[in-house]
Amino acid sequence: MKFLEEKIAHILMVLSVIIVAFFVLSVVGSILWRGLSTLSWDMITKVPTGGFYIGGEGGFLNAILGSLYIVLASTLIGLVISIPVVFYLNVYLKPKSKFASVARLAYDVLFGVPSIVYGAFGFTIMIWLGLRASLLGGIIVETLLVIPILIRTIDEVAKNIPRGMLESSYSLGATRLDTIGIVVRQIGPAIATATLLAVGRSIGDAAGVMFTAGFSDQIPTHLDDPAATLPLSVFFQLSSPQAAVQDHAYAAAVVLTVIVLILSLAGRFILAKFSKNKV
Repeated sequence: MKFLEEKIAHILMVLSVIIVAFFVLSVVGSILWRGLSTLSWDMITKVPTGGFYIGGEGGFLNAILGSLYIVLASTLIGLVISIPVVFYLNVYLKPKSKFASVARLAYDVLFGVPSIVYGAFGFTIMIWLGLRASLLGGIIVETLLVIPILIRTIDEVAKNIPRGMLESSYSLGATRLDTIGIVVRQIGPAIATATLLAVGRSIGDAAGVMFTAGFSDQIPTHLDDPAATLPLSVFFQLSSPQAAVQDHAYAAAVVLTVIVLILSLAGRFILAKFSKNKV
């Protein structure tokens, strides 16, 4: 009987792997199949021209750089805000602090809020501040989007650090700031993982930046310039009834997939380095 249960469990696990792999390969394969045949060097090195939206020449360099500007800036700002919050929850507060419990619950709720809600909230803030749709608006809303992801992902590792390690540090005369250095060594892999998750979430977001970043055929040179992003570029071009324009969308999707792949590999490399040097 036990052997039969193990056999059934094994078969179910294999089927699950096959099903997941099938859908992943189907999605990636369909993008590559239609996008690679259309993708050209001009598309990734030039901005759109007048004929680009009717299947003519030009590219989506503006969307590539716009996505990178927004993602890198929002992730960096999110880390600057999130890491001190994690240190406060796990180093400065008591282990069973009610405030820490409420804060974690709030971040859990924010973690699951759809990006379009963040976009609407960010748009409201922009109206109140008198800002127009711009690169700055996209950075603001994506920063709000990734902060809960960063905090909860890093916090899940930080709160499992043995309390005895922190108390040993204090007993040796170290201050809380000195102890933070020890915590950083322990949560290094979590920071790398959280950063990877945040980048993956923000670079694929279309709903939030639709309200706040706007769209432009030009490369943004100032924070108050509107900025195109790859997800929005894919969305707008797929909405076209012309097959040639839809092919451009698949080409943009290939570039977006490659960027995510490169960032994922870089994240895994950094994670491996952190794990190797962890004490």
